[in-house]
Amino acid sequence: MADEPAVEAIGLEKSYGQVRVLAGIDLSVPRGSVFSLLGPNGAGKTTTVRILSTLVRADAGRVRVAGFDVVRDRRAVRRRISLTGQYAALDGEQTGEENLRMTARLSGLSRREARERAAELLERFDLTGAARRRVDTYSGGMRRRLDIAASLVGRPEVVFLDEPTTGLDPRSRQAMWDLVASLAGSGTTVFLTTQYLEEADRLADRVTLLDAGRVVAEGAPADLKRRVADRRLDLTLVDPAAYARTAERLGDTAVLRDPDRLLLGVPTDGSAAHVRALLDGVDPDRDTVDRFAVYEATLDDVFLALTGRTAARRTDGAPAENAATTAPAATAREETTRV
Repeated sequence: MADEPAVEAIGLEKSYGQVRVLAGIDLSVPRGSVFSLLGPNGAGKTTTVRILSTLVRADAGRVRVAGFDVVRDRRAVRRRISLTGQYAALDGEQTGEENLRMTARLSGLSRREARERAAELLERFDLTGAARRRVDTYSGGMRRRLDIAASLVGRPEVVFLDEPTTGLDPRSRQAMWDLVASLAGSGTTVFLTTQYLEEADRLADRVTLLDAGRVVAEGAPADLKRRVADRRLDLTLVDPAAYARTAERLGDTAVLRDPDRLLLGVPTDGSAAHVRALLDGVDPDRDTVDRFAVYEATLDDVFLALTGRTAARRTDGAPAENAATTAPAATAREETTRV
């Protein structure tokens, strides 16, 4: 049992009418790990989570969560998981302590057990000082922590977190990241969907990237980034004509193309010698490149390389609601330099 994945899906398919949402995906999530499911709006992330958490039945495929079949052993699965949505499901008229004690009682704990479990979780989530305040006075970050605390009342083996940091300020996001890491450290399996690629990069042991209902990449974040390049040299060209000439010269070598910003990106090992060689090859007369910067490869680069577009936008260029995006903090590791 210990060697069995916490979550396993084989050949998962789902359609709504004529729209095929999942086209036979496979997933395997080791116990006690943080797993992240990424993809643009419409990729099938939410449908996948709803199937894994027993809320929706798949059209085809086999799914086991916490060692149980999600259809045949639905009740057993539900006793071993928790699902936390994008918005906190709390009673704002009650205090934080009352919310946790109520959840504990609904989970079958006695009054004494509920009181003890509430106190334990309030301390763990740094909410003891606000335990007797009404929840509608809590900040967004506090409400999010309390919501996740409530989901842990029954000590679930698998926790599904749907975009847990959406709408939080940077400080609250950092606190939430620490919390997610601590959950996995205590042996809980965390299944995370997120709109921040930086978040998955930082937290996840493994990542699966969905696009149009299919798995297009999976593995450890570092391994996925190595498939594109450990680092990337971004070149900003002087004008559209220079951009067109350079793009043609680079061909498939360019892993990033942004004509609106006259920006091209090519793989590099980051060393000064390699950067000089690339610049000399692209701009021997030093009249084509306006400036350059060296970046560490991101999961957004992986997405772009595998799907032909950034994770934040559809092919038609329209913003994708709840799409995976690079967090604002994901920026260059070396200072931009003018040639």
